[in-house]
Amino acid sequence: MGCGLGLKYKQVILVRTDLGMSIGKTAAQVAHGAVSAAEAARIGWMEWWSGWMDEGQCKIVLRVKSEEELLRFDEMAGREGLPKALVVDKGLTEVAPGTVTCLAIGPAPSDKVDKLTGVLPLL
Repeated sequence: MGCGLGLKYKQVILVRTDLGMSIGKTAAQVAHGAVSAAEAARIGWMEWWSGWMDEGQCKIVLRVKSEEELLRFDEMAGREGLPKALVVDKGLTEVAPGTVTCLAIGPAPSDKVDKLTGVLPLL
């Protein structure tokens, strides 16, 4: 999966489909994850972040079926040493407070991200 051929860096955002969030809610949660993980990369993985910024900030949104599946990917991303951000909703609109809605991984080298998430379908 890629935003374009030859891009060295990417970010993926995994979204839970079991929550039935509206399109707008989903977009907001994806944005929370994208910004938070990018900030984590800027602080701890500056070379990856800079490369990703220079290439145009490739982002891909993928789906997972459950909180358990999402948390497995969170754990794997941590073990692989990738920047990440788990989004936990405040519960002001569509979901209960504390609901884990999505996980953003990267920006990081595309091959590292693909190794971890390449099996997931697009949202």
